[in-house]
Amino acid sequence: MFDYIKGGIAELNPAYVVIDAHGVGYCIHITLQTYTQLNGAAEAKLYVYEAIREDAHLLFGFMNPAERQLFLLLISVSGIGANTARMIMSSYSVQEIQEIISGGNDRALNAIKGIGNKTAQRIIVDLKDKILKISGTSSPAGTLLYANSDTREEAVSALVMLGFSSAASQKVVDQLFKTDPSLKVEQVIKQALKLL
Repeated sequence: MFDYIKGGIAELNPAYVVIDAHGVGYCIHITLQTYTQLNGAAEAKLYVYEAIREDAHLLFGFMNPAERQLFLLLISVSGIGANTARMIMSSYSVQEIQEIISGGNDRALNAIKGIGNKTAQRIIVDLKDKILKISGTSSPAGTLLYANSDTREEAVSALVMLGFSSAASQKVVDQLFKTDPSLKVEQVIKQALKLL
């Protein structure tokens, strides 16, 4: 129902933020990573996931679509609820979680409160291929969930339309995103043209 909520920060604590969007206060559950990024900010734009249960309608907020995408992957695993997924994402960054899963590092997942051996292994088995597919690479090393995978795809397709090969375009775009994940499409294309 909601894609994102943008407005002034009325209240902020490590578990949730209240965003005042045109006079309506939305209580949005956040990770510790998001709390750190919002600390000291007057306004916020959070990409949200709405969890509808019998007893409550809850909003979970993320700084960018890649974080939300990872959260959705985590809750798709049997036995992982929204709060457990939030705990995982509070313990590690998006990139670290991806590296843990793609590298099969169940010990790192075990270190998180509430994650046992079986659950850690289930997360890795269920998500390893999906994580690698999202990142557009077949090897675990150096994979990244970009701040916006749409931006990456858009940049690659633009370069292909300009006559560059798909493989070369993907390689250059990936290098640019590793250097600066917040690049916009136009910036990526301009920089890629100098490298291709």
